[in-house]
Amino acid sequence: MDSAIARLNWAKQGLAVLLALVLARVKLVSQQTPTDYTFRSTTELVLVNVTARDKNGNPVRDLKREDFTLLEDNKPQQVISFDLENTDAVLSTAATEAPLLGGPQPQPANATQAVATRPLKDRRLIILFFDLSSMQPDEIDRATTAAENYVDKQMVAADLVSVVSLGDSLSVNQDFTSDRALLKKALADFNLGSGGGFEAGGTGTTEGTAETGQSFSVDDTEYNIFNTDRRLQALRSIADKLAKVEEKKSLIYFSSGMDRTGIENQSQLRSATNAAVKANLAIYTMDIRGLEALVPGGEAQNASLRGTSPYSGKSVAGQFDSNFTTQETLVTLAGDTGGRAFLDSNDFGRVFTGVQQDTSLYYLLGYHSTNTARDGRFRRITVRINRPGLKIDFRRGYYAPADFQHSTAGDRERQLDDELASELSTTDLPVYLSASYFRIGDRKFYVPVSLVVPGSQIPFTRNNDRDRAALDILGIVTDTEKRPVGQIPDTVKLAVNTSQLVQRKNVQYNSGFVLPPGQYHLKFVVRENQSGRLGSFETDLTVPDLKAVPVKLSSIVLASQLLTNGQRKSQNPLVRDGSEVIPNVTHVFSAGQHLYFYYEVYDPAHPTSNADAKPNDRNSPAIHLLTNVAFFQGKTKAYETPLVESVLLNAPERKAAVFQLDVPLTQLKPGFYTCQVNVIDDAAGQFRFPRLALLVRE
Repeated sequence: MDSAIARLNWAKQGLAVLLALVLARVKLVSQQTPTDYTFRSTTELVLVNVTARDKNGNPVRDLKREDFTLLEDNKPQQVISFDLENTDAVLSTAATEAPLLGGPQPQPANATQAVATRPLKDRRLIILFFDLSSMQPDEIDRATTAAENYVDKQMVAADLVSVVSLGDSLSVNQDFTSDRALLKKALADFNLGSGGGFEAGGTGTTEGTAETGQSFSVDDTEYNIFNTDRRLQALRSIADKLAKVEEKKSLIYFSSGMDRTGIENQSQLRSATNAAVKANLAIYTMDIRGLEALVPGGEAQNASLRGTSPYSGKSVAGQFDSNFTTQETLVTLAGDTGGRAFLDSNDFGRVFTGVQQDTSLYYLLGYHSTNTARDGRFRRITVRINRPGLKIDFRRGYYAPADFQHSTAGDRERQLDDELASELSTTDLPVYLSASYFRIGDRKFYVPVSLVVPGSQIPFTRNNDRDRAALDILGIVTDTEKRPVGQIPDTVKLAVNTSQLVQRKNVQYNSGFVLPPGQYHLKFVVRENQSGRLGSFETDLTVPDLKAVPVKLSSIVLASQLLTNGQRKSQNPLVRDGSEVIPNVTHVFSAGQHLYFYYEVYDPAHPTSNADAKPNDRNSPAIHLLTNVAFFQGKTKAYETPLVESVLLNAPERKAAVFQLDVPLTQLKPGFYTCQVNVIDDAAGQFRFPRLALLVRE
């Protein structure tokens, strides 16, 4: 490592493994009965959908098995299964065929059993996925109305439809059925109050923000990372459940966009798309917000904007950028899985027409790969046809399964390195990450990093009356030129009296490093050493240059625990007076916990009078800072902490005033809150009002 990198001095702190309250995990559960599918497969059959069209764009219906040549990594493969999926065949016999489910069924479980025991040939499998966590009540109403219109007017005999929703958990509201009454009942049962996702924009500046403090933006980055991960995990769960169904599946995803996913956690997005590709699941995304009018001065229900941005076009450009950010992930999901994105349109029926057109006729080819290695590598698929003049579409490859137990120590080390360098990261093991920054010197910041793994995902083995498990951790930090500026390899060994306690909690790993101001990219890989499952998390990090900022404020860390720490000397500002502040990664708290706010103010102004300074304390010059925290639900202030006053620097070696506020959660009812941290430098006449999002659970 060259001198520039060495100067950054990776400052790894001691391991802090702790147990926290379990996160809300995505579960695929039915509201009434279990929804496990009964499809079974004893061999690993690789399926390839092929659509063939002539020069006029018309589907070709008369191709035979011998017309196709299939290769994997340029090696010929034997096509052992061949079928033509033609929904027109169902349409032509719809008048004489009975409904697939045999009429109305009182329980969704009957629908599951009927689908599982009857052939799905020539059926169009459609999943209507309603993301209630991102949509407001009026958007849920538009989505359900569009789905009801499809059921009434566009649904045909070939269509088997399922209704799935994501609120507090992932639920199968109605399994696959062709019964319109069951589908309309599932759509009508949606509770509009369960929407209202927390999808606020990024923190604004004085220019272009509203004149009133009642309408403000929230810095909800960490909460959105967690919330968006839940959506992508839900998509992956659906893909995994349907992977054994050979026919092509189409998922229509109703949402009001995904914020920041492509930047904060690219691994989860790649994993969701890869799972969908392997499961023959095409995702069609529908932005249910429809066509929005972007007004320079803002919408009528919002306050007027400050400054000249409404007149210069800057405010409209900002609105376009914000809208594009929430739609970018929808486009990526659709494009990478073979679906289509339907954006900026009030004709919500187009998505159903598109699905029906794309799945009207296709050939389904199956083969067993001649490559038996379970190395997890990408295998490229090539399909050729011996009839000239035809255009064919097919998926281009898949990732082979990997066998961890039979790998050597060198293979396991190489697996971590490959995963760290991979563009398509794995998220079989759920991992969440948060990073913050605190100034420790001139142009030098300490960056604490916290990784969280749900304890339910860690397998334990019994050894000497203790349950044991191990996690391998590998992380890297790169600058804007993709040069490594820090790396951490570590192994966490867990030994507890009972693993049942850990199964209900989370395991958190804390570390950190030192960086100058700048733009960085973090990627961490975690592997549990029983089955070898991997999880990755990527995020961009900005360490600001505080010289030009009037009130120089650190990151605001939310925590629910203080851990006794014998380290008296540490570069980590979160370690003070023999205890360590443990960051809460997801900003989710329970009513019985503590809620700590930790932050620092650097270089505050000195008052003209030293009357407030403590006598004989030359190392702590007098200052005058005021701070507290206000909690809002919507536009209503629900609670406000007492005002805290500081007249001395309590970390004089870093020219910092340190604040650690303990908020009693008994004062807050369960629900979502916007927290406004008020920091006033009274001597300088300057102030900062950063905002964060958090959730209080019962």
